[in-house]
Amino acid sequence: MGEVLTLDAATEQREQIRQAGQTLVFTNGHFDLLHIGHLDYLEKARALGDALFLGLNGDGSTGRLKGAGRPIVPAAERARLLAALIPVTGVMIFEDDTATHLIETLQPDIYVKGGDYADKPLPERATVAGYGGRVALI
Repeated sequence: MGEVLTLDAATEQREQIRQAGQTLVFTNGHFDLLHIGHLDYLEKARALGDALFLGLNGDGSTGRLKGAGRPIVPAAERARLLAALIPVTGVMIFEDDTATHLIETLQPDIYVKGGDYADKPLPERATVAGYGGRVALI
């Protein structure tokens, strides 16, 4: 079972993963109203590496990006639910509109997003390329 982490705690775990020669996979999103498609996506993401960190959009960024009445489930509850899923190693709540800061800090080996990003801009792509990471679309 994973855990809800601060960015400092995630950074410490990231260093341990790196020192062990393991692969860190990272993804992010809102995960409001968790459903089977989310679980399938997370299982596929985790299969790409040894650990899966998930950046979870907080209530403020979810409201800005998804609109009025969102999120339906508060960030703290979404984080606990996601951390309890077998594929997830750690969850960090963030309030930015993109996960760029988390990615810059953690420098995951593989950054995963849904296949729908094949036809639209991925704001974090340049950051991942900048440190030599890989983007994988599922």
